[in-house]
Amino acid sequence: MTTCTNLGKGTETISAALKVPVSTVVSIIHKWKKFRTTRTLPRAGRPSKLSNRGKRALVREVTKNLMVTLSELQRTSVERGEPSRMTTISAAIHQSGLYGRVARWKPLLSKRHMAAHLEFAKMHLKDSQTMRNKILWSDETKIELFGVNARRHVWRKPGTTHHQANTIPTVKHGGGNIMLWGCFSVAGTGRLVRIEGKMNAAMYRDILDENLLQSTLDLRLGQH
Repeated sequence: MTTCTNLGKGTETISAALKVPVSTVVSIIHKWKKFRTTRTLPRAGRPSKLSNRGKRALVREVTKNLMVTLSELQRTSVERGEPSRMTTISAAIHQSGLYGRVARWKPLLSKRHMAAHLEFAKMHLKDSQTMRNKILWSDETKIELFGVNARRHVWRKPGTTHHQANTIPTVKHGGGNIMLWGCFSVAGTGRLVRIEGKMNAAMYRDILDENLLQSTLDLRLGQH
């Protein structure tokens, strides 16, 4: 009842008198106003079987390796003597704001590539939308995916889909894969052409002659 009789003295004065943190005083006052009691209220729902130490260990493990699987987390949880149900482990990680999502494939960029991309973006930052609507981008590439070409999951926070740590990198110019030429604009994608043999200047000119103008017309007509 000390809290009730001292409501008008201010939280800092009460904190000093009772030798408890101000946050505790505020919490007790709020509880009294809402529930007319200062007793510890029963928790909503079933309490977690994981200890706080176990939860922290799981979050550290996920933070160090964003692509760690639930099976691997389950195994290390058992080794620590903690509960091992996957639903329990998953719920504990969700509480830290991390969720399991399918990782996106994204070209591997060196620091030089990143700097060049950023510089290009800065140069064209003030371009008008009218100017952007007139641009048709084209490129040719040969891509090899290293590692297993399968879906992988990653633990990440919402809104971080394309952060480098949350993606699976791909590299160019690997052996044994097909080479393609393609183009796109603000209206959509144009033609996609498979390149047979080794690319040279004459072949590249032929591809542009046969596909660049037609892709532009298709995109304008909405036939992409």
